[in-house]
Amino acid sequence: MAKQSSAIDEQPGVDAQADKDAPLKEDIRLLGRLLGEVLHEQEGEEVFSVVETIRQTAVRFRREADAGAAKELDGMLKILTREQTITVVRAFSYFSHLANIAEDQHHIRRRRAHLLAGSAPQQGSVNFALAKLKDAGVAQDTVATFFQEALIAPVLTAHPTEVQRKSILDAEHDIARLLAERDLPLTPKERAANLHLLRARVATLWQTRMLRYSKLTVADEIENALSYYRITFLRELPGLYDDIEADIAQHYPSTEGDTISAPYVQMGSWIGGDRDGNPNVNASTMQHALERHATTILDFYLEEAHTCGAELSVSTLMVACSPELQKLADSSPDTSAHRSDEPYRRALIGIYARLASTARALGATNILRKEVGHAEPYDTAAEFSADLQVLISSLEAHHGGMLVKPRLSTLKRAADIFGFHLASLDMRQSSDVHERVLTELFAQAGVLSDYAALDEDAKVDLLLSELSQPRLLYTPYINYSAETESELTILRAARQIRARYGARAIRNYIISHTETVSDLLEVLLLQKEMGLLRLSEAELDLMVIPLFETIPDLQRAAGIMETVMALPLVRQLIAKQGQIQEVMLGYSDSNKDGGFLTSNWELYKAETHLVTVFEKAGVKLRLFHGRGGTVGRGGGPSYEAILAQPHGTVNGQIRLTEQGEIIASKFSNKDIGRRNLELLVAATLEASLMPQSADLDHQARLRSFEAIMAEISDRAYKAYRDLVYETAGFTDYFFAATPIAEIAELNLGSRPASRKSTKRIEDLRAIPWGFSWGQCRLLLPGWYGFGSAIGGWIAEGDQEERVAQLRAMFQQWPFFATLLSNMDMVLAKTDLAIASRYAELVQDKELRERIFKRITEEHGHTLQVLQSITGATERLAGNPLLARSIQNRFAYLDPLNHLQVELIKRHRALSNEPGKVDERVHRGIHLSINGVAAGLRNTG
Repeated sequence: MAKQSSAIDEQPGVDAQADKDAPLKEDIRLLGRLLGEVLHEQEGEEVFSVVETIRQTAVRFRREADAGAAKELDGMLKILTREQTITVVRAFSYFSHLANIAEDQHHIRRRRAHLLAGSAPQQGSVNFALAKLKDAGVAQDTVATFFQEALIAPVLTAHPTEVQRKSILDAEHDIARLLAERDLPLTPKERAANLHLLRARVATLWQTRMLRYSKLTVADEIENALSYYRITFLRELPGLYDDIEADIAQHYPSTEGDTISAPYVQMGSWIGGDRDGNPNVNASTMQHALERHATTILDFYLEEAHTCGAELSVSTLMVACSPELQKLADSSPDTSAHRSDEPYRRALIGIYARLASTARALGATNILRKEVGHAEPYDTAAEFSADLQVLISSLEAHHGGMLVKPRLSTLKRAADIFGFHLASLDMRQSSDVHERVLTELFAQAGVLSDYAALDEDAKVDLLLSELSQPRLLYTPYINYSAETESELTILRAARQIRARYGARAIRNYIISHTETVSDLLEVLLLQKEMGLLRLSEAELDLMVIPLFETIPDLQRAAGIMETVMALPLVRQLIAKQGQIQEVMLGYSDSNKDGGFLTSNWELYKAETHLVTVFEKAGVKLRLFHGRGGTVGRGGGPSYEAILAQPHGTVNGQIRLTEQGEIIASKFSNKDIGRRNLELLVAATLEASLMPQSADLDHQARLRSFEAIMAEISDRAYKAYRDLVYETAGFTDYFFAATPIAEIAELNLGSRPASRKSTKRIEDLRAIPWGFSWGQCRLLLPGWYGFGSAIGGWIAEGDQEERVAQLRAMFQQWPFFATLLSNMDMVLAKTDLAIASRYAELVQDKELRERIFKRITEEHGHTLQVLQSITGATERLAGNPLLARSIQNRFAYLDPLNHLQVELIKRHRALSNEPGKVDERVHRGIHLSINGVAAGLRNTG
């Protein structure tokens, strides 16, 4: 096929009646054609022909159910040379990347079409949520209070699933921009220039190394995360605030012109502060993270202040200004006679000078535009915000209100949201580390020789006693172990960071593996030792946040919090925190521990029990959801997930993690990023304020649904545990039939793939666990156990009646509907035919057939019962666009999976021979992992 008609070209089989999707098809055709042209030009006719033949055969195999095509494809892939293999892998990987760009652009296009057409507000928008609340009779004051008191915080985390290099992201960002430009009315010359640049960017992608050849450092991860602030958060978050104020004024007209002063959406980060299992995170990485955060936000402030100064040429010869503005101008180091009548410019030149001094004081070393003269640095971001308010108030009082937007108000809003710290850095460490540190401190201080050996009651008594003592355990005159010195140094660094960058810079301390009350008290005592807890004022600098992760942890969560909140000291500290306490729930480990269905159910139960305990204690609950990318790790659409939360668990307070490649998927495009931020606000607003039905029948139905769910969960837990933890040889099967070993070798992140140097699934991190199942197209953590659980429950009663009950749960209970919707998406991406190829990597035939048969049977049961509940015979029947997207990708993912299996076979065969590793084969495997991850999107 000639290169001009190739696409890696437009896919056949897409519904021709879906006219609204025609631009998407056109974009994919265009990008595919450009990729084909670049491939032909860069690699030559022979290689292009190989790629194109594989593409056509894969399409036949996938879309036309041609059995002969499967054998042809397998034969073609097996005889590829190593060089051809890498080229084929790169070609199909880049097609997945380009298809993602086209789909994102189409989402933006469709949203704009709705807005231009004046359509009713779309579900997921704040406008939709406000209309719903207004119709339900929610008062204006209630909405205003929500925005003044709410905290909605996406928390960016670095995890070993991020397979994109920043260089690739930058090139793709440019392709997205150019693709969006083609929707504008362009002259023929402009369109030709645009096409030339697109082709050049695709060529840049082809010539850019896709993989990292050296392992990411924590500093690299910090820089990667900061790129999303420049692309999206710095401008889009303040802009979203403006849009929300306009939406509120539309539904509650008496609020028009009102400004919401509270920063109800704030950013968080774990990158540089999360040291649980990551030996590369320490006091230095925390200090480096805040230094880079401050430099990034101050660079933004400096640029905006400079541009504001250029724009605000307002002269007092034309219009007056306020005395406060004149005073601010007079304090500026700008003494130019040319600007003597331009107080706004002079004031902004002074603000710029103060910002430059602040930036240097906070670690910036390269301020591109030198200030006019010296000025003292700002002590706090609030001072900077106050100066900007002087300008705004003066303009509004002197016929200049229209000059405030967009830049000056955006800058003021950014100052309130981001301060000088940009994002709050969370600290996290495992409870067993705290226990070891305190065991040493107690022993060295002569208090107790072996704290770790105490039972729980004795630990609590000792910790409370020590917390009441004015003296310290620590002394600088004793040599402690490296671990203890490191942990204490980190806490000292937190105190210094707060003093330097503000209290919002670090304010949370998360305890992994929280299993007891003493786990929380230990961190209080460590804070006391380092001056972060001052007993005389009952002031605690870092909120101590338990993380409940495993199924047993979730079951203990409410009891632990009830006990700890009853302690007088803790009650005092919570009161000083504003009568609010945060609890973090871990989705990943609970899933790996108990399976998809049980994990979701235990999370739901833990939340409802926590609500009861917190209401009884008179404390406001803030839940921090540790969601991953995949459904098996709590992933799935955030909007639906928040609305499916049990009543009383949101209440205007929510934090949730954004992890790995999901950050790129959500925030590497500013428009997509803004939409995702709005979804969080809209869902939180709706979940918090929407009145709940007081209907007794509704409450009774809910209780009956929960009782059924409890029975089903028990069955699902047993089925999952039986396979994963109790089946002889399953661990060997997993390590052989998935690319887990190869994933562990990827330079994906700064953190090891496993907590310990073992091959036990218990020690494996949940992230590579889920990532591996995605690569082999089984996605087992997102569905296994559901089929046998539901099927077994139905079989033990009146089958018609029980199916009817499950259908009622699906239709009337958001929790169950969301659970099935997420599982439906996972099953749409699951492919047993591809997975069987990975099973062939298991050399023990008996083991391979025994375990793969069990997985296959459970998959069949799951599809059967899902159909009986939803009535849908096809996957994603309720989301045809996503269904088409997934089906269209499969033809391009299939060759990548087949090649990955072939390369793993070669690699493992060579690895068995000492000193024989083919780096090109190794590279090919890693390239294929990148391509499959891009094609599946939510993989980590």
